[in-house]
Amino acid sequence: MPPSPARALAAPFTLGDLTLRNRLVATAHATAAVADGAPTEADAAYWRRLARGGAGMVITGGTVVAPESTLPLRYLTEAWRPEITDAVRHRAEAITDGGAVAVAQLVHLGRETLGAGTYYSPVSAAAVRSPREATAPHPMSTEEVHRVVEAFRVSAANSVRAGFHGVELHAGHGYLLAQFLSRVNNTRDDEYGDRIALLAQVIDAIRQEIGQLPIGVRVSVEPGDNSGLGLDDLVELLPRLSAASPFTYVNVTTGVRNTYVPGMATTRPPLLESVARLRATVAVPLLISQGFRSVADIERALESGADLVGLARPFIADPDFAHKVIAGDERSVRPCTGCNEGCRTFEPTGSCSVNPALAPPGAASRPAAPLLLTPAGTRTGVVAVLGAGPAGMECALTLARSGAQVVVYDSAGEVGGQARLSALAAHRSGWQKLVDHQRDQLADLGVRMLLGTTATSAELAEYAQIVLATGARETVVPVPGELPTLTSTDFLTRYADLVPGTPRVAVLDDGFGWWQGISAVESALAAGAREVTLITPGNGFATGLSPENRTQLMNRLAGASLRVLALNTVTATTAGTLHLRGVLDGHETRLATDILVTVGERRAHRPDFTATAAQTVRSVGDCVVPRRIAHAVAEGRAAGEAVAAGAR
Repeated sequence: MPPSPARALAAPFTLGDLTLRNRLVATAHATAAVADGAPTEADAAYWRRLARGGAGMVITGGTVVAPESTLPLRYLTEAWRPEITDAVRHRAEAITDGGAVAVAQLVHLGRETLGAGTYYSPVSAAAVRSPREATAPHPMSTEEVHRVVEAFRVSAANSVRAGFHGVELHAGHGYLLAQFLSRVNNTRDDEYGDRIALLAQVIDAIRQEIGQLPIGVRVSVEPGDNSGLGLDDLVELLPRLSAASPFTYVNVTTGVRNTYVPGMATTRPPLLESVARLRATVAVPLLISQGFRSVADIERALESGADLVGLARPFIADPDFAHKVIAGDERSVRPCTGCNEGCRTFEPTGSCSVNPALAPPGAASRPAAPLLLTPAGTRTGVVAVLGAGPAGMECALTLARSGAQVVVYDSAGEVGGQARLSALAAHRSGWQKLVDHQRDQLADLGVRMLLGTTATSAELAEYAQIVLATGARETVVPVPGELPTLTSTDFLTRYADLVPGTPRVAVLDDGFGWWQGISAVESALAAGAREVTLITPGNGFATGLSPENRTQLMNRLAGASLRVLALNTVTATTAGTLHLRGVLDGHETRLATDILVTVGERRAHRPDFTATAAQTVRSVGDCVVPRRIAHAVAEGRAAGEAVAAGAR
């Protein structure tokens, strides 16, 4: 029997004079496909594809209202400028043509610089320094605050004139409107010392400009008992704001810069348990956001009183998310893993580790070049894929969907390769979602999987085409001595059993500050290690991570029994002792420990066999050069497409 559709999330919803086709909202985000402050055609193409995937409402992000919130690269949309109206109209039409309600979120960054350079001085309600900035902002004069109200009014008018159905005011994540709402940041003694005054004036000014079109307000629960804008603060402020200056809906999320996009350590929606309290606080429609990925959590939020549920990264990973879950086909959703890699780097635009169809401007998909190891042969027939990691499974999926016959071999007894290993680490289980998705889709397509099997040369000779996706292996770091020493690969497969007997753990990183060493540290701590020491020849800890991932990691490690010895390496070991040497001054020290975990170079691994005449062999993913999962997935799909095209 076909799966039955999920009822609550599929129900239409009336928002003012508009009807949303369902309760799923693509909340504000952006891809940085913006040039000189104006959206490009690549930007419109992104929103068009997302809207066609079935979301009821789509909220665009990255749109600022004043020059002091722009960045030198100008990849934020500059909403106050009337000359970009046509470009913004293309964005709005892309959404509405796809059947979704289009809302433009507007923001003034205030004292937050996004960690990027800026031509202007940061401003705020008062000279209170952001924990994310090195210096305090300029405290705005009353006249300067009046100009902010005007900036929001003009930007809202421009957005509606360009075709948006309404606007959302970003009063969360520590940006300017939130700074005025915060009892810690707003220490003013003028009219704006009333924390809701600025936001109320902005709502009133926009209402006079756009009439009864929707005005949403986004707020966030800021972390920490002394944040000045916690859940208790919002429960106090929102009813006052609604009474003073009515707005159409409220969008509630959590966090500030570097925490509002939670990594894979956050496995459930942070506000799920607070929905009922928020519902009792406000009479307007309630949109609850952040961390929603499953139908079960979405339905629970709706049952608890939310009217709408917001998601962003799940729509980046799979723009058809809404269509699929409404049809009852959650199993086919390509999952967001919460890795915070491609979607948060903007090099040059947003991408996605698990979705190679999300392309940079001018490309049809993420650029990928499988390595052709033999001249293209003439044989057609069954294809062998060697390796059931992300690259191999993506290749097999692509081939099976094209109608090709494919057989997958893997010497391991389980699928997943490097992704499965990564998911064994503490706080990194998100990768298992991708592994499970690919495995389940292959099963649904009837692809033959030969696990725990190494294909012989004679067996491989029977195939017309072969795709090698055999991954990489970690090299052993040569450390002479007596101390038990393991690679990070070995440690991640055994840490739960090892750590109780070796409670002092040392990790020798490779100096690049990526997840291998970090996962060894977090896994040792999770297993109960009494002392963990990370030693690195590099100049710091976790230096390879994105700002979001690094900040959230440091928050998790606060209070942990962890020492970091930067600019050091291990020269030798004796029983219970490491011998260290400073990489700059050569100073030698010793460290007592029970076990050493080393992070070695990962090197491509390919089976040794000789292709037969007219047989085509390609290589993808880490067995070309070890890199990220994004490369593996993209190259796996590209190889599948190349093989399928050659068979036609």
